[in-house]
Amino acid sequence: MNKQKRIEILSRLRAANPEPTTELEYSSPFELLIAVLLSAQATDVGVNKATRHLFPVARSPQAMLDLGVDGVKHYIKTIGLFNTKAENVIKTCRILVEQHGGEVPENREALEALPGVGRKTVNVVLNTAFRWPTIAVDTHIFRVSNRTKLAPGKNVDAVEQKLLKVVPAEFKLDVHHWLILHGRYTCVARKPKCGSCIIEDLCEFKEKTD
Repeated sequence: MNKQKRIEILSRLRAANPEPTTELEYSSPFELLIAVLLSAQATDVGVNKATRHLFPVARSPQAMLDLGVDGVKHYIKTIGLFNTKAENVIKTCRILVEQHGGEVPENREALEALPGVGRKTVNVVLNTAFRWPTIAVDTHIFRVSNRTKLAPGKNVDAVEQKLLKVVPAEFKLDVHHWLILHGRYTCVARKPKCGSCIIEDLCEFKEKTD
C-alpha cells in the first residue's frame, strides 16, 4: 500500500469521526488505567457495566485499596478472569500509593512496571489520558491493519511498529481509536461489512463481501 492511499484512508476515517475516543467509561487517568486493565479478554460493554458500580465507591488508588481484593471482586465478578484482575488492581493501587503519590505516572517504564499492565494498556493510557501519539494494537487493530494492508505484520508488536512508521504525524494521536472502532463495527472478524465500508475502494483485502 502506498503513502497516498494510506493518507486517503486515514482522512476518510477522520472525516467520519473527527474526535474519536475510547468506549470505556472513565473520568480520570486512574479510572482509565483500571478500566483498561479490566478489559483484557473482556468487552468494553462488560467492563463499563462493572465500573459504573465500582468507580463511585473507589475513585482513587487509596479508596480502591480500602476495598481490598474481595471488595474489588464483588464489583467485577461479571468480568472474565476477575480473580486475577482483582489481585492485580490491588497490587497496582498499592504501588501507585506508595511510589507515585496516588497518581498515575505519565511514564512508560513506570506504567509497564504495574501488575497486570502490559504494553497495550500502557499505550492506551498514554494516548487517551495524556494525549501521547502512541498506538495500542489489539485484536481489532491487528485484523484491520493486516486485512486492509494498511500496516501488515505477523504479531501485534510488528503491526505497532509498522503503524508508527507509516502513519503521518497528523493522524497518530487518533489512529488507534479509528482502527479499533472500524474493526469493532465494520471490518468485523467473521464477515467484514465491505458493502457499507467508507474505505472499501482503498482497502486491499481480496475477498470482499457485499
